[in-house]
Amino acid sequence: MSEHASSRGLLAVLLGAALLGFAAIFVRWAVAGGATDFTVGFYRMLLALPGIWLLARREGSLGSGPGRLWALAAGAAFFLDLWGWHAAMRHTSAANATLLVGGLSPIWVALFSVLFLRLRFGPLGWIGQAAGLGGALILGLARGAKVGDGLGEGIALAASFAYASYTLVLGRSRQSLKATQALFWASLACLACFGGAVLLRGDPFTGFTFKAWMSLLALGLVIQLLAWWLISWGLGHVDAALGAIGLQAQQVATIFLAWPLLGEAPKPMGLLGALLIALGIAAVAASPRRLAAR
Repeated sequence: MSEHASSRGLLAVLLGAALLGFAAIFVRWAVAGGATDFTVGFYRMLLALPGIWLLARREGSLGSGPGRLWALAAGAAFFLDLWGWHAAMRHTSAANATLLVGGLSPIWVALFSVLFLRLRFGPLGWIGQAAGLGGALILGLARGAKVGDGLGEGIALAASFAYASYTLVLGRSRQSLKATQALFWASLACLACFGGAVLLRGDPFTGFTFKAWMSLLALGLVIQLLAWWLISWGLGHVDAALGAIGLQAQQVATIFLAWPLLGEAPKPMGLLGALLIALGIAAVAASPRRLAAR
């Protein structure tokens, strides 16, 4: 993989992750307008799929073979990640859940890459991973994260594994599929999982406010279609460990977007956490990474 392609891949991941910063805001507006956690996920996938299908068809086909199976597995992992994150927030604070899911998943990806993919980091790479984790911790504390009774934290921990799995498996599917092909099958699998969950729980499919519908549309087109298309493309040009820590840019973007959109001004400690995450991403990107000999 050339250095130029890797740089473009990281830029795509960072841009997509920045757009993901809108996700929590859109979800909050949708839920306030009558949607449930599961109907939010269902419509996010449903409204994105036609656009993703059109983009994938431009590649000549929707893809087949092992790449499609990896992408379907990625979609199931993404459902488990979102489900776990939402469930954790019912048993602990949103700050705790977000800290554990977003902060720990890059560490799991890095460890998996070292243990099973033979990726080797230099000292700067591990310093960058530590800085990213430290930044996520500080951001969580700035948002009010604190030790809970353990149930919500345990669920969030499991969700962080699911998010790491999604990053790894989606990246694996990109070895044989184009970005839009991988995203199509992942979104289709995730839609099927959310649809089944909505039916089992008996959640409503309609009856939402206009603002909620607009938020669901934005989740589908801005978050699932545009942001994850950029991220899917980028993950095909960077190693999984760099892609995973690059996704932490979502947390940085969220604190700045919440200021004009939700009236939540960033705190000094939050700004420090954002700076550490940015430095961590830069350190991992600058660190030499190589595959160990068998």
